[in-house]
Amino acid sequence: MQSPVTPVVTESAYLTLHYRLAAMDGTNIVSTFEEKPATLQLGTGQLAPFLEACLIGLPEGTHHTFELTPEKAFGPRNPDLVQHVSRATLTENSNFGEEYAVGDLVEFSAPSGGRFAGVLRSIDDESALFDFNHPLAGQSVKFEVKIIGIL
Repeated sequence: MQSPVTPVVTESAYLTLHYRLAAMDGTNIVSTFEEKPATLQLGTGQLAPFLEACLIGLPEGTHHTFELTPEKAFGPRNPDLVQHVSRATLTENSNFGEEYAVGDLVEFSAPSGGRFAGVLRSIDDESALFDFNHPLAGQSVKFEVKIIGIL
């Protein structure tokens, strides 16, 4: 009699798991461990590609923590993505009467019709300084997973 084969995560697997993304000091960024587990299909954009890559080949029942450098996570900080935006451009992308404070995440329309966002770092009468890097760019992170089931 053959023993049952333990399923493993593939590039298009449908799976149920708990996951946690945390700063290196252990501070949670997002976690499902205190809630219902997540159910998702790989390859559909529900998880960032670099997080999906960590899961490929893991067998059902695995509980593992990955430590990811900035290059393997959200990338290094790019100083070219810290840019001044004119107050006119900010007004064009704002709802009427909208006020901004340093630290706000502001969305802009891209010429292609898409959207992108930046964190407001400073503002004066003529321009605003935005950081368009991912908020976790330049940081190492921990990615903890517990694979509950694989279909």
